Amino acid sequence: MARRGRIARRGRPLIVRAGTVDGVYVIEPERRVDERGSFERMYCRREYAEHGISFEPLQISLSSNARRGTLRGLHYQAEPHEEAKVVSCTRGSAFDVAVDLRPGSPTYGRWEIVELSRGNGRAVFVPEGCAHGFQTLEDDTDLLYLISEFYDPELQRGVRWDDPGLEIEWPEEPTVMSERDRDFPDFQW
Repeated sequence: MARRGRIARRGRPLIVRAGTVDGVYVIEPERRVDERGSFERMYCRREYAEHGISFEPLQISLSSNARRGTLRGLHYQAEPHEEAKVVSCTRGSAFDVAVDLRPGSPTYGRWEIVELSRGNGRAVFVPEGCAHGFQTLEDDTDLLYLISEFYDPELQRGVRWDDPGLEIEWPEEPTVMSERDRDFPDFQW
């Protein structure tokens, strides 16, 4: 007969590293590998809290991208429903960008780049008030989003991917991009 109870030992903790933009974190999962493959713990509310990250997902979204060079962003949701997100790559690889749009922040106007891939298993935590975007580095790239707020199309906003005030150094010219993303305005500094 199986006994129920708590397992006393915890696995290897998530590695959480602060980025250069205030409130952005790079998260390395606990990855267990054996002859079957791997198993990864991508989110643990307790371990996030131990690093000062208050985050509880309310939505999960998947972005599937068929072609290398696909660019999505830079997106954010306005007040009163600003959203934080944890973004990871479940297939392929992407050049991921978080831009600080918070006027009172010590890193206002700066951006953070994290390469996300299935191989490296990294995730990035993007806090409320930051715009987010990515460019795929391979065909057939999927990104998984854990999102802290319910989506409200009336509050959806964006900043142009090539805003001259940001000077983001994208890896290549976009090959696929929506008209909406291409037509976002420059950010008003």
